[in-house]
Amino acid sequence: VQLQASGGGLVQPGDSLRLSCTASGQSLRSYSLGWFRQAPGKEREIVATVTRSGGRAYYLDSVKGRFTISRDNAKNTMYLQMNSLKPDDTAVYYCAATNVVASAVMFAEHYGSWGQGTLVTVSS
Repeated sequence: VQLQASGGGLVQPGDSLRLSCTASGQSLRSYSLGWFRQAPGKEREIVATVTRSGGRAYYLDSVKGRFTISRDNAKNTMYLQMNSLKPDDTAVYYCAATNVVASAVMFAEHYGSWGQGTLVTVSS
């Protein structure tokens, strides 16, 4: 499946952004999905995951209560709603899809399909 991420930009601390990731080539219904991010000089880290049904989600501790991952299988799209953004959230955000079935697929090496990344910059 091919993934296309969008929605990044430059925002101020406390602002909100919604990232989108649209799939083509195959339906997302059979995939577990995730959002990762990579800040300058740091390793890629998992931000959030969601199961195939959308019924269960996992969040990185530092984004709990601020970020929400969701999916719309009918639109073949996943989202990451980011509220109360902080400078530490600055990173390139990547969407990813995996055939692994689990309540939370945490590791990048388990994901076979990746979007190109969208830059989120939080700065005053």
